[in-house]
Amino acid sequence: MATLVTFHAHPDDECILTGGVMRKAADEGHRVVLVVATRGELGEVPEGFLAEGEQLWERRVHEVRAAGEALGVARVEFLGYRDSGMMGEATNDEPGTFWTAPVEEAAARLAEILREESADVVTVYDDHGNYGHPDHIQVHRVGMRAAELAGTPRVYQATTNRDQLRRGLRQAVQDDLIPREALPDPDAADPMGTPESEITAAVDVTPYLSAKRAAMRAHPSQISEDTFFLTMPEEGFRRMFGTEWFLRPGHGPGITEKDLMAGL
Repeated sequence: MATLVTFHAHPDDECILTGGVMRKAADEGHRVVLVVATRGELGEVPEGFLAEGEQLWERRVHEVRAAGEALGVARVEFLGYRDSGMMGEATNDEPGTFWTAPVEEAAARLAEILREESADVVTVYDDHGNYGHPDHIQVHRVGMRAAELAGTPRVYQATTNRDQLRRGLRQAVQDDLIPREALPDPDAADPMGTPESEITAAVDVTPYLSAKRAAMRAHPSQISEDTFFLTMPEEGFRRMFGTEWFLRPGHGPGITEKDLMAGL
């Protein structure tokens, strides 16, 4: 058996992009380790949601550990940086944020975990962080460098299939599951995900969707019961989230892999 390390920016990112491959690996007997760069201090939360005196980061740490249990995670670690906020916000450049962290410093922290775990596979994000969030972009930079430092043999860049997402959202609008305003702007400067033609790995995670949705439900501060993640009918959820998508340099063109842990 082997070890899969998934590296994410904030609590809740893990279940959306890689929850299925995590549960799949765990069910197949592999060790699954989750590393989170920040504690998600700047997430938005409804007024009155937190207990008196409770900090959002405290709640999110609890949530990600609960999500990890649903996904079969054996170890959860934080790199210790602060949430940088959305791109362009003043918080991006505050001391201690992940966005301001020197790549070599942060990569050394992650590489230490990769070495401790003798990681066979690590997941990061694509080079624009899937949708341009500074912490997600930094996950790509830090994760790729850490894998080099640790000699981790397989590195997959988690992404979203841009074309599949748009098809799914258009269908969801037609089915009155989400409002038309939820459709992404095709002219956005940094559109979500990666074109289908550039993706090299597609993993069918439909057998693990109940665990993936349970992990989402473990993050109520960020994924409330009335979000489309949790209100979407099972068939719609299967269409939208039943495949997880990755890039692996040196592979392709086209989908050449369907299992991150194949042969391990």
